[in-house]
Amino acid sequence: MRGMTSTLTIGERIAWYRQRRGLSQEVLAGLVGRTTDWLSKVENGRIELDRLSVLRALAQQLDIALGDLLDEPSLMEWTRDSGRVTVPGLRSVLMDYRQITDLAQHEDLDEAPTIEQLKLDVEDVWNAYQASRFGYVTNTLVRLIPAFKMAAYTYTDADRTLAYGRLALLYHVAASTLTKLGEPDLAWNASDRGVQAAQLSENPVIIGSLLRSVAHSLLSTGDYAEAIRLTRDAADFYQPHLTKPSATMLSVYGTHLLAGSMAAARHDDRATAREFLDEASVAARRLGRDSNKLWTAFGPTNVAIHQVSTAMELGDVQIAVDLGPGLDTSGVPTERRARHALEVSRALSSTNKRDEALSTLLAAEQLAPEQVRYHFLSRNLVQTWIRTQRGKPSYQLSQLAQRLNVA
Repeated sequence: MRGMTSTLTIGERIAWYRQRRGLSQEVLAGLVGRTTDWLSKVENGRIELDRLSVLRALAQQLDIALGDLLDEPSLMEWTRDSGRVTVPGLRSVLMDYRQITDLAQHEDLDEAPTIEQLKLDVEDVWNAYQASRFGYVTNTLVRLIPAFKMAAYTYTDADRTLAYGRLALLYHVAASTLTKLGEPDLAWNASDRGVQAAQLSENPVIIGSLLRSVAHSLLSTGDYAEAIRLTRDAADFYQPHLTKPSATMLSVYGTHLLAGSMAAARHDDRATAREFLDEASVAARRLGRDSNKLWTAFGPTNVAIHQVSTAMELGDVQIAVDLGPGLDTSGVPTERRARHALEVSRALSSTNKRDEALSTLLAAEQLAPEQVRYHFLSRNLVQTWIRTQRGKPSYQLSQLAQRLNVA
């Protein structure tokens, strides 16, 4: 259905799916605990709707995926735009039955990469992810996942546990990338495979990293309560390792708390969001600086980024406006910087500072074009600006709308 609704705003898309289901505004509004007047304003574009918790509730009542409501580009669209037949290949690799059986052990194993090559490949693909080069990541994962599986089957003893650890990290970056591509179910599949490989690695840091991957996958599927529960349950795992933690373990732990804070905010659980942010702040102070251990981008700046994001999810727009624009994110990876810029643009737009919001979004696009092009926030913002613009949109806005395919 996405092709039929791709030119609609989110509000118009809600109306389209509501009418398709034969629901009145009064009925749908009641199902999500809102008034008919509120829903009418949402559908007519008089209220900007960008809180994922509310959008998730509407999608559930309309019996559609959240991606349909957001009109997220599918994996096939990524393939078409890039000219590569690689992203469906990633689906094929992850869904290959040999990934969950022992049959792959009987393949030709002469080409297994070395342990050092596994390390270099993991670093390459994670660095590309943090640079928001998602097309490159998907293209590379199609080749790497089978090779890493081969290595894990070929090696013995210590080398085998190392190979499983690096395979786990590869599944982790696959899950992270797939959430960016609007494929939460496939991301869950990758996280699940990653947890299995992490356990075989017997490395507590990698196991912790994959736990946070599961938390992010639960966030992407809208299972906010489960993501909160996982964050709490994981405390038993982390606790023995936090007495004298390594910088990497502290970073993994802190990043997991940040994922939990976002889940709580989207679940409208203000107290838990604050609790997780406070615990993450303590971890950041213990770390003492911004760091990127195991590609966590954890430190005081990432905690501040999440303070802005959770504020927006909770509807505390003024807090986000006060904190967001002045935050120096130059020391964190591109993916984090661009994501923060999207949140700041969203906050500025909500306070009718559209020129500043547009400038922020354009700067983010220059920094991370793939990330901005395929994120629902940027498309929703530009679509709303175009539809509600008095007079002819500016050249910059018109060109951006074309690049985001929402013109």
